[in-house]
Amino acid sequence: MARTSWSSAMVVAAALVMAAAAAQAQVASAYYYHQQQQQQPAFRASDWQDGSATFYGDDSGLGADFGGACGFGASDILSLYSTYTAALSTPLFSQGNGCGQCYELRCVNSRWCNPGSPSVTVTGTNLCPPNWYLPSDNGGWCNPPRQHFDMAPPSFYRLAQRVAGIIPVQFRRVPCRRPGGVRLCLQGNYYWLLVYVMNVAGGGDVSDLAVKRAGDPDCNYAHASHNWGITYQVFGALGNAQGLVVKMTSYSSPQQTIVVDDAIPAGWSTGLCYQGSNNFY
Repeated sequence: MARTSWSSAMVVAAALVMAAAAAQAQVASAYYYHQQQQQQPAFRASDWQDGSATFYGDDSGLGADFGGACGFGASDILSLYSTYTAALSTPLFSQGNGCGQCYELRCVNSRWCNPGSPSVTVTGTNLCPPNWYLPSDNGGWCNPPRQHFDMAPPSFYRLAQRVAGIIPVQFRRVPCRRPGGVRLCLQGNYYWLLVYVMNVAGGGDVSDLAVKRAGDPDCNYAHASHNWGITYQVFGALGNAQGLVVKMTSYSSPQQTIVVDDAIPAGWSTGLCYQGSNNFY
C-alpha cells in the first residue's frame, strides 16, 4: 500500500509540475505578445488645419441618419458615439476609410463662436455628399476639395450658436479613446461573412482584416475585402463549431496590427455583435 501511495503521489506531483509549466508558458506567451504590441508606435494627433462645419439631422443628434454611409445603426450611434459624430466631406470620408476616425474641432474667426472657443472631439460616422447644384462657397459646403464637417447638432452647439449655420473651424486628427476592445458585428452566413468593425481606438480605422477558425494555423487566415464603410467581407466555409480569430491592421500611419481572439466564441451566429479585449492605441 505504501508503494502504491508513493506512486500516486509522484503522478500527482508530475501533473502539478506540468500544469505549472504550461501556465508559465501561457503567461510568457501573453507577455511576449504584449511586448510585441507595445513595440508598435502609437497613433499621434496631427497638426491643425482649416475647415468648416455645419449641423444636420434631428436636434437630439441620435438615430440611424447619423451613421448611414459608414454602416452604423441607430443603436451603434447611441451606445458607442452618442452625439459626438459628424458626416465628412468626400476628401475626409476617403471612400469609407474615414469612418471611425476622430477629429478635434474648434470654432475660429466667427462672432458666433462660443466664449473661449472650446473644442469638441467627434467621430466620422457618415458621408456629407457634394451638392454640385450649389457653389462651394454658398450652400455646396461639402463639395470637394472642401474639408467640411456636418455635425450632430449637440456637438455643433458646443462650438457655436445655432444661428451661425456655418462656421470656420480648425481641426486635427486625434487618437480615438474607446472603452474596451473592438466590437465585431456579424451578418451574412457561414459561407459569406460580413463583419462590421466598430469601437476602434487609436487611428479609429482599419485597412486590412483576416479571419480564421480558432485553433487553426495562421496559414488558414482568410483575407477579407473592404465592402463599404466599416464592413469587410470574407468568402469561405467557416462554420460555427469553432470560435473565430480576427486579425486587423489600422489604415492610418503608423500602422498597427492586432489579433482579436477572445470576441467570437464557438456557436457564434450572424445578427449578433461580439466584443473582445484587444484594441489599437
